[in-house]
Amino acid sequence: MLEKLMPRSDDFFSDFEAQAATVVEGTSLLKALLDDFTDVERKCQGIKDVEHRGDEVTHRAFARLHTQFITPFDRSEIHRLLSRIDDVLDLADAAAERLGLYDLDAILPEARELSALLLRQAERMELAVKGLRDVRTNPEAVLDACKEISALEHDADSLTRRTMAKLFTRGNDPLTVLKWKEIIDLLEAGTDRADDVANVIEGVVLEHA
Repeated sequence: MLEKLMPRSDDFFSDFEAQAATVVEGTSLLKALLDDFTDVERKCQGIKDVEHRGDEVTHRAFARLHTQFITPFDRSEIHRLLSRIDDVLDLADAAAERLGLYDLDAILPEARELSALLLRQAERMELAVKGLRDVRTNPEAVLDACKEISALEHDADSLTRRTMAKLFTRGNDPLTVLKWKEIIDLLEAGTDRADDVANVIEGVVLEHA
């Protein structure tokens, strides 16, 4: 009934999809940086450029949210979804920034693993976001993607706990421990925000599908 009464706007769906695409691009570049820790300044700048593009999409969508009368679903849900997607890319960029600023001799293998989990979440997130456009057609596919994101977040939590334990027992110097702890915390926070995205999408699907 609601769908019949209210004309549909695809602008927000395009915003979500554009945001999700930048997250995939940014997390892919972050993983590439950790896989091959060379030419670091250029690679970090590349991630920063993607983050700026993501911010532009987010700001444009927020402006639309305040001016457009008709929205595809609740405004608070749209705001949360835009914010959480943006957070994922911001945290990936923050981790890359630390990698560029800190004088690191070698890359922690677990950081590579975390970045791979974050990239996989981003890819699932993009799939889930694309499914929102026609959510009534195949809500199960969207929910399955959200479940995968949550499962990957649990994997990231477990990996983070093991990584922290190793950091404090490997005999690393305190400064190195602090540097890697901050980077690992940022990567893990990124996986948490991706899980938040999944939770928002699940709520939208369950309410509107």
